[in-house]
Amino acid sequence: MATTALLLLIVLHLLVATAAAQRKLPVARPGCRDRCGNITVPYPFGIGAGCYRDARAYSPFELKCDDGHSPPRLVNANQKNQLADLSLEDGEARAYLNATRRCYNSTGGIVGRNTNKAYMTLLGTPYLFSSTKNRLVALGCPNLGYFVHGDGYYVSGCMSVCRPSQAAMPGPCTGIGCCQSEIPSGIGFFEPTIRDFPRGQEGFSFYANSTPCRYVFLVDKEWFSYTDSVFLNRTDDFDVPVVLDWAIRNVGNCSAARQNTTDFACRGAHSKCFSVTNGLGYRCNCSQGYDGNPYLEVLDGGCTDINECQLKGDYPCYGVCNNTQGGYTCQCHPGTSGDATRKDGCRPKDKFTLALKVVTGVSVGVFLSVFMCFWLYLGLQKRKLIKAKQSFFEHNGGVILQQQMRSYSGTAGGGGGGFKIFSEEELEKATNNFSADQILGRGGHGIVYKGVLEDKAVVAIKKSKVMEATETKEFAREMLILSQINHRNVVKLHGCCLEVEVPMLVYEYVSNGTLYHYIHGGEGLDNNKALDTRLRIAAESAEALSYMHSSASPPILHGDVKTANILLDDNLTAKVTDFGASKLAPNDEVEIATLVQGTCGYLDPEYLMTCQLTDKSDVYSFGVVLLELLTGKKPIRFDGPEEGRSLVSGFMIAAKVGGHYELLDNQVRNEMRPEALEEITHLMMRCVSMSGEERPSMKEVAERLEALRRYQRHPWGQAGAGDPEEGQSLLGREQQRDVNYKFKPQDVLDLEEASTYTFSL
Repeated sequence: MATTALLLLIVLHLLVATAAAQRKLPVARPGCRDRCGNITVPYPFGIGAGCYRDARAYSPFELKCDDGHSPPRLVNANQKNQLADLSLEDGEARAYLNATRRCYNSTGGIVGRNTNKAYMTLLGTPYLFSSTKNRLVALGCPNLGYFVHGDGYYVSGCMSVCRPSQAAMPGPCTGIGCCQSEIPSGIGFFEPTIRDFPRGQEGFSFYANSTPCRYVFLVDKEWFSYTDSVFLNRTDDFDVPVVLDWAIRNVGNCSAARQNTTDFACRGAHSKCFSVTNGLGYRCNCSQGYDGNPYLEVLDGGCTDINECQLKGDYPCYGVCNNTQGGYTCQCHPGTSGDATRKDGCRPKDKFTLALKVVTGVSVGVFLSVFMCFWLYLGLQKRKLIKAKQSFFEHNGGVILQQQMRSYSGTAGGGGGGFKIFSEEELEKATNNFSADQILGRGGHGIVYKGVLEDKAVVAIKKSKVMEATETKEFAREMLILSQINHRNVVKLHGCCLEVEVPMLVYEYVSNGTLYHYIHGGEGLDNNKALDTRLRIAAESAEALSYMHSSASPPILHGDVKTANILLDDNLTAKVTDFGASKLAPNDEVEIATLVQGTCGYLDPEYLMTCQLTDKSDVYSFGVVLLELLTGKKPIRFDGPEEGRSLVSGFMIAAKVGGHYELLDNQVRNEMRPEALEEITHLMMRCVSMSGEERPSMKEVAERLEALRRYQRHPWGQAGAGDPEEGQSLLGREQQRDVNYKFKPQDVLDLEEASTYTFSL
């Protein structure tokens, strides 16, 4: 029972709330009639004494309701004009007016006119004809319709003419069978007039297809439509609606009205006054958030606060609604946020508080600012790096090299020989950023790295230390010429990198290390092929140098011949490498002036004193290599007595007393016959002669070594066997059995006694 009672109370409360929400505010004074038939009668208008706004002698707002008609008629108490509607909010009323009619026979005589009242006066009332919603219409043709003011002067009118039926122009009311015109504001009197056109020859065009009756009337423009041709054939009387603007017109405007607070029509604190535009006067409205009749006191139903929370249709709120004076608040339920005036506008609150958002926003802003600065810095550094690379590329002759490569590729049978200009990034990637575990060796000119290119080709990359400014002028030409060398005993130059301060060279990779490591590395020489291998390596190296001196165009001087610059592949084939000190010798020159560079122990003394690099400088260095190869000793020793530190000087000193054979490797002494030993000793001594003129050419050295190798491999060439005469034929020269080594003071530098001697055979 208790539950049922509770439910009934809830339902009753809802019904009361709904009824209160739907309650209409009073529009008339308490105890006064507020309707006449279906027309609402709001104050300041009223029916009966004390129900309307009184104005001394008479009241323009007094209305009467004639209940004798069905439906009842609402009329102005003084002029008896019938009202069809009355609006408090719009300040408008509607009345009916009989259209002025005049009908004619075929000869033009008047046969009929309306007998009802066709004029209307609004003088002494709060009404004026609406100038914005009414139009004067002259219907039928020919017709000149107009109306005058109360003083008889013309106000507005228009002319309607006829056209033959075959030339009729149906459509809006624009002068053919019908015309219309606007009316000015401030009009309170309407008396229409129809003017005839006299029949005559000149008026034929006016009377063609004329209508029997013509009308003039003032009408609501939204009610009248000329699309219906029935209007043209009408002969009866009819009423038309007109729109009236009403206002409080006893003063000119709001400013004047406020001066008399007793008579001021806008009552209450929440009503506001505004001046009208059609004539003099003012009207009242409730302020925003308030509703009611602004002409009544608050207690009588004047402007009171609107409870928006009870009017969900007009003021939607899907959250917590709170009514306030002149407005309302609509908030989301606790724990949610968003727009409560929209359906599904509230969402669960974000735990991301405002303070946290501010801190996060500032942090993100600072981070983005720092990031942008860093990004700009990186961009500037990248631009500087690109500019520096371009500068190095041009300085190192890259542009010239590219032009020469295109020139070579354009010649018949030409081409770059696979030569390529590499970028620094390509070589960094190939060597794992020049990792220390990729180092193959270190030399006087730089470091050599092992690298793997993108096409899986294995190469050796030489990263040079320095290069003289004078060398850069010829570098591009030298690189292109060196790339054309194609000899089995010369390491192939695949390309170079020019966008660094000192160019990097990319060579063919040779897998078995250097001749220096082969001689001094500790593995030892193969017992069965040691001597033959030494002679072959010597012959192949000499052949490579001979090719560069004699067959290359222009000739190429190595400048740093040593065992460390002779590589061995898997088959111990010799390959001369490292052209870091190489020079191109023009065909018409035999000497090149240059700064002295090379390796101690291998340097040509004559080159050291004159700074003139010649092909005989390479011969001297090769003589040291040959001596190193046959003795197994290093060119320079830093231990022991001073006179024995240089291999060349030690060998020459020993040769003075005939003890130079003791310096040769035991295996060489045991496996070579005296004739071969004498021949190769003679060849070495000529190569290391102090005078370049006495040194043989590399071509001769290569031929002699190849002959010695053939002699050694022939059965006659084995130690202790064979015929000496046959040996002489194999060696290719007349052997001298008794060799006396003589030294003259003017030729060869004696490191011990500072004397010069000439070695002769």
